[in-house]
Amino acid sequence: MNQQTEPKQKKSSVIIWIILHILLAVYTLSGVCSKLAAQEAFLSFRFCAYYGGLLFLLGLYALGWQQIIKRLPLTVAYANKAVSVIWACIYGVLFFGEKITAGKIIGGAVTIAGVVLYALSDRASEAKTTSTVNEADADKITPDVKSGEEEGE
Repeated sequence: MNQQTEPKQKKSSVIIWIILHILLAVYTLSGVCSKLAAQEAFLSFRFCAYYGGLLFLLGLYALGWQQIIKRLPLTVAYANKAVSVIWACIYGVLFFGEKITAGKIIGGAVTIAGVVLYALSDRASEAKTTSTVNEADADKITPDVKSGEEEGE
């Protein structure tokens, strides 16, 4: 891999992660719409507006999710869904006046630590797989080179 493509790949990888977490925030925001709709009279204008917002956000999320899982391993993408708990706490405070307790903070920290640990372990196993594949490719190339040398002698 040349040195110019490496920073571009890192940049695109960072963008994918940012988009993933924006999508998770959108997904969790759909839950806010659902709770707001549940507080309204069935089929009232506000109920329909909140429910319409819910459907719009879920549609947006579904389209974005398809793009994310094309670019990230499914296990990594799903592991990051745990971050939705953090968004739910934030939205609970912003929209419903809920309190953030020490237990929620600890739970959020454990959630983030788990996602980071999972991502790091996935990256380590991916690096190991790549080096194993490269070694196997080298074994395949070496006999061909030797046989080519023998033909030239």
